[in-house]
Amino acid sequence: MAEKVKVWFDAEADYLEVRFNDAAGYMKETKHDAVMERVDAQGNIIGFSILGVSRFRKDKPLETELTVA
Repeated sequence: MAEKVKVWFDAEADYLEVRFNDAAGYMKETKHDAVMERVDAQGNIIGFSILGVSRFRKDKPLETELTVA
């Protein structure tokens, strides 16, 4: 697990991004239409993003799976 985690929230875009490190990577779809994985060249997960964060209910967590390389 990462020692530091960076979190960005853009209220205007209703977008949340979490990065476990600053390595170069690209976004990849997940099974959940609001969640994207950020992966490095080897396919390791280095972060994720959630679009439309405010639409999720406060009393029920968002659940999805991130793939493991």
